[in-house]
Amino acid sequence: MCGRFEIHSALEIIADVFGIHEWDIEYTPNYNVAPSHDIVIAIESGKRKLVKSRWGFLPSWSKNPSDGFKMINARAETIAERPSFKQAFQKQRCLVLVDGFFEWQKTGNEKKPYLIRMKSGKPYALAGLYNIWKSPEGKELYTNTIITTTANELVRPLHDRMPVILPQEKYSVWLDQLNTDAASLIPLLKPYPPGEMEIFPVTSKMNSPRFTSQESILRIS
Repeated sequence: MCGRFEIHSALEIIADVFGIHEWDIEYTPNYNVAPSHDIVIAIESGKRKLVKSRWGFLPSWSKNPSDGFKMINARAETIAERPSFKQAFQKQRCLVLVDGFFEWQKTGNEKKPYLIRMKSGKPYALAGLYNIWKSPEGKELYTNTIITTTANELVRPLHDRMPVILPQEKYSVWLDQLNTDAASLIPLLKPYPPGEMEIFPVTSKMNSPRFTSQESILRIS
């Protein structure tokens, strides 16, 4: 699964890496992103742009924003058929921008956190879906989920699932709103090559989502 991640790169770097043409958002680095936090996603709507989104997908029929906690992740194996995600998979795909994601190893009663990132140090994109949810009062809210797949060899010792990481050359394919062909999209939802990634332990202070210091991403011995 994917239950925490971090994003700290400057907007100028994000714009360059992800080919962003437009943004009009307030952006603050977050070294310990948790479900229900507002995050930055990239969508294609005439131009590729950044929007702020609440992590936790709300289908149009949801009545309560807290329902999003149930859908922070969507399984790649069922995403094309599951009613909650079927329409978004066809037309509302997004990139969830991260510099790294966290996973834990259980040792007795202890949970030791690890950060997984690219060896290049560059930000990268997780495959996501979004929906513009409208509250009973008529207020619109972008919400999203992160798609998961089976873990690669690097992540598997910690968990059997990992977020889908999209290679840069596939961003346009994933974001293309005119492409509703599941047969061309499903093959993108596979484990990322472990050779381009690295993993290391970080402070257990970040186990609390209230701990958002840069210390969350520093390697410890």
